Amino acid sequence: MEHTVVERELELRLILSPERSVCVPALLSYRSDDPFAVHIAFHINSEHPVHWTFSRELLVEGVFRPCGHGDVRVWPTKVEGRSVVLMALSSPDGDALLEAPAAQVSAWLERTLRVVPPGTEGGQLGIDGALDQLLAR
Repeated sequence: MEHTVVERELELRLILSPERSVCVPALLSYRSDDPFAVHIAFHINSEHPVHWTFSRELLVEGVFRPCGHGDVRVWPTKVEGRSVVLMALSSPDGDALLEAPAAQVSAWLERTLRVVPPGTEGGQLGIDGALDQLLAR
């Protein structure tokens, strides 16, 4: 089975304080062979990017309304008249608040939803074929 990858490079803002933020290049990635997840690689001033993986459904919902709890929370807002999506990420290594342009995130998500429509993710995993082979033995 051939798999599709949907990627989008964009520049996020890492919010350091209400008055200060820095640009963070990022790569959004979606793979049809991992249909429930989205992957984000943040390219900070280090040898290796920082990778986060979380639910595509969480990001889709977070474009429209606040959602998530724990390590990943996502919500829409306006900053200086611009529509943005905020992502609060928390790990044992620290916390980060990132701002992403809502239109670019939404356009990328729409591409992922065309590749694997909501509700069809399980069919991408090949579980049915594996079960058929197992039960045929």
